[in-house]
Amino acid sequence: MSDVLADPATEPRSALRRPHARTYTAAAGALLLLALPFYLDRFWLQAGLFAMAAAIGAIGINLLTGATGQLSMGHAFFLAVGAYGYCVFAADGDDGLTGLGLPTWLAVVLATLVAGAAGGLFSPIAGRLRGPYLGIATIALIFIGQHVLFNARDLTGGFNGRDVPPLSLFGLTFDDRELLVADVPFGSAEKLWYAGLVLLLGGALFARGVLRGRPGRAMNAVRDHRIAAGVIGVPVARYRAAVFVLSSMYAGLAGVLLALVFQRTVPDYYGITLSLEYLAMIVIGGLGSVSGAVVGAAFVSLLPQLLTRYSDALPLVSAPGTGGIAPGEASRYLYGAAVVAVVLFLPGGLVRLAAARRRFGRNPGEER
Repeated sequence: MSDVLADPATEPRSALRRPHARTYTAAAGALLLLALPFYLDRFWLQAGLFAMAAAIGAIGINLLTGATGQLSMGHAFFLAVGAYGYCVFAADGDDGLTGLGLPTWLAVVLATLVAGAAGGLFSPIAGRLRGPYLGIATIALIFIGQHVLFNARDLTGGFNGRDVPPLSLFGLTFDDRELLVADVPFGSAEKLWYAGLVLLLGGALFARGVLRGRPGRAMNAVRDHRIAAGVIGVPVARYRAAVFVLSSMYAGLAGVLLALVFQRTVPDYYGITLSLEYLAMIVIGGLGSVSGAVVGAAFVSLLPQLLTRYSDALPLVSAPGTGGIAPGEASRYLYGAAVVAVVLFLPGGLVRLAAARRRFGRNPGEER
């Protein structure tokens, strides 16, 4: 009771300053992210964009698996729906493939909605299955998706994939034509950097609002004890189905951003390995946490790129075909080991470790 009725004037000054310190830290981080395109080369910007796209997709699967307790192995299918959906809506068909020639901003919205609609078609199954049963059922989406991507050549281009039309917004085209900003040439990576930041921030804030509100409490109740959740009036099947649709939309948006960064999308990328990587992201970062999804996505998506970049300086790691361990293979070993370590020693993920360090770093008078 004394904690509840405590007078703010009697609290330690460090406790009163803490919210402002967080605000200043967030502002400094935002300014740093906004300034990076002026100083980093294309490799680092593309790596950051891959991490942003992965973070958007990871937030979606964390809502489903981390917050609601529904295991999904088909996340890569919805990324493919978003990527190829954008190509179909935005392309003009000059390459002989199906294209509707819509404005690219509208194509982004429609591709995300189509991914959600695809999740909606599967949601009756998602609403009634749980645990490994849902995981096995969603694996079927990967096989169906791969078959369609390789054989529906008019839509997907088949094995060779198809080019991705550049995004155009407010008269600005996000392609490799240079745009000088403060005497710094801005190509596609620099331009997309800011679009990626906006999409990631919007997705993170929306997911945070969902988790902190009434839907989030209902999702956690379904995850922790579905029978008790049903007894207190939570429509379990409806929530499971709705979260599956929302997670699919996040995956579709992530697929659109990935396609814009790659500038060409191919079927081989959207396999079971990609789905496993997204599960690794949320386990390593922290289940049920938006910040955990972002941290885990950065870890898993950046690791193979860093190993590729510095393969010459690392022991046992070498370029593919040269006799050593390929960077992609080495990265899977490392984040696989990270998953095992997190499950055994840090169940809350990396974000819980950071929270614990902040808590134990306080002065005794700061504990409330």
